[in-house]
Amino acid sequence: MAEKVTVAVIGAAGRMGSQVCRAVTAAAGLRLVGTYDMGDDLGDLGGADVVVEFSVPDSSPDNVAHCVAQGAHVVVGTTGWTPGRLAILEAQLAAAPSSHRGTAVGVLVAPNFAIGAILMMSFAQQAARFYESVEIIELHHPAKVDAPSGTASRTARLIAEARADAGLGQVPDATTSDPDGARGARVDGIPVHSVRLRGLVAHQEVLFGGEGEMLTLRQDSFDRSSFMPGVLEGVRRVGAHPGLTVGLEHYLGLA
Repeated sequence: MAEKVTVAVIGAAGRMGSQVCRAVTAAAGLRLVGTYDMGDDLGDLGGADVVVEFSVPDSSPDNVAHCVAQGAHVVVGTTGWTPGRLAILEAQLAAAPSSHRGTAVGVLVAPNFAIGAILMMSFAQQAARFYESVEIIELHHPAKVDAPSGTASRTARLIAEARADAGLGQVPDATTSDPDGARGARVDGIPVHSVRLRGLVAHQEVLFGGEGEMLTLRQDSFDRSSFMPGVLEGVRRVGAHPGLTVGLEHYLGLA
């Protein structure tokens, strides 16, 4: 019988972390060996092969750095990972010891673990080169602390890259007066609008406009259980992907 992959969870008392603990406990081939929350001493992480990190943006970089220094692979679902933070993490990985099983440490930073959301981002990247106009609307529960969401930011960057490769210019917009910010934020030049509403979980629309038509891509997560298949896929595969990987799509053949 193959040896089980041991897993620890940081942020175990949170909405996502508690769900991850249940999913890992129920999953074949995995064994939960540690649960940690804010203020806990992470120590040796229970000797975990893989750590799942769902904390808060201000704590996540230090948590992940500790895991890497302990030789644990990490699956990160916390948002707020800017290009600067990712660059620091890459340097930490370059200096990291080997993992518990003797391989190079791998870290997966994933803006979203829902398979539908990953497909939505992939489809948006494909569609981007065909449409002059594009806007993103992301909708979440009011307890979410950051805006725009990591998924919306990642989607905007993928769209911007595809538009640049296609030689498209700026998204057309004649607005010259918007003192209250009604036109939303701009992420790499792509308009992004954030909604925070009681009763929602995680939802996103990407609207593409061309002469005489509109294409709408929408993904809805009605329950946090929708993220668990992706989290478990990340846990099982991160050890085979040394270094930094941004986006679960790279594990799924969609990149």
